[in-house]
Amino acid sequence: MSTKQMLHIGMIGTGSISDLHMRCYAKNEDAVIYAICDLNEERAKAAAQKYDAQSVYTNYREMLEDPHVDAVSICTWNNTHAEFAIAALEAGKHVLLEKPVATNVEDALRIEEAVKKSGRTFVVGFVRRYDNNMQMLRRFIDAGEFGELYYAKASILRRLGNPGGWFADKARSGGGPLIDLGVHIIDQCWYLMGRPKPVSVSGNTYRKLGNRANVEHLSFYKAADYSAAINNVEDMANALIRFENGASLAVDVSFTLHAREDESFVKLYGERGGFELEPKTLIVTEKHDTIMNIEPQTDHSGLDIHGAFQNQIDHFVECCLNGTPPISPIADGVTSTRMLCAIYESAEKGQEIRLD
Repeated sequence: MSTKQMLHIGMIGTGSISDLHMRCYAKNEDAVIYAICDLNEERAKAAAQKYDAQSVYTNYREMLEDPHVDAVSICTWNNTHAEFAIAALEAGKHVLLEKPVATNVEDALRIEEAVKKSGRTFVVGFVRRYDNNMQMLRRFIDAGEFGELYYAKASILRRLGNPGGWFADKARSGGGPLIDLGVHIIDQCWYLMGRPKPVSVSGNTYRKLGNRANVEHLSFYKAADYSAAINNVEDMANALIRFENGASLAVDVSFTLHAREDESFVKLYGERGGFELEPKTLIVTEKHDTIMNIEPQTDHSGLDIHGAFQNQIDHFVECCLNGTPPISPIADGVTSTRMLCAIYESAEKGQEIRLD
């Protein structure tokens, strides 16, 4: 009989993103999906049947009382993250929390304090950190190939892509494309730049076009609870973030924009070279007085989101079972929240916000 230790997972929330988590847990030989919790009992039962989970709950606190549950993935509305994460930590569970950590800095700090008190593993769902190309470039950076990275710029511009439902309800989401999409590319750049301390933020948000639910002939991602009835989040946001070491990051994101086509890019520039992550991985350097564009030969030219999720889940399981330090710890989630909230504050006040 096998005595192998298995990590028993409880899923909180069964919306669209949760299936990416569950698919990856199902492929991990050291984890088993034990319990599913969702306010929608039918949806929870369907997920439990799909992944052979033993228990179904509609009350997350009841699930946290189950001694068989070792760890939880929290895939719920942004405004519930702090409540659910703190409750899970206090119940002695390890936690993987989808981004953003919280919709305000105070809640992010409350989670950080709960992590310290609990001694449990806590991983923030900055999934793009776990992409193989990201980690490959991180090795180049650590080896000094690019020198000091002093400027980055990143965009995710959707011409039509408001997911509707809770994504468009500020009370539940905390914001629109900035907190949903911007959180990813800001973290990508900040992480690869060495996580310098942010000192100031200038930002703008715009609500000019609405959700454009009238547009026909183009399909786009929709939330599990899609509805166009509510939309009080920004259409578009941009920002310039300055860091203590003199580096800077420019970012812009949109759910909807009068643009010719969707556009995504992530570019970083250093003293000895630069590189791009999106739309495909590219290294720019100089050899023998000649500028060279180098295309690394990897399995995926750009972001492999499914592979990144698998790497993230595998890492979380390893951290829980072996005490491995997380690649995306709560401290980084707090700093991320500070930057996001400062952008919204700057946009609201029409002035630069100091963070130091």
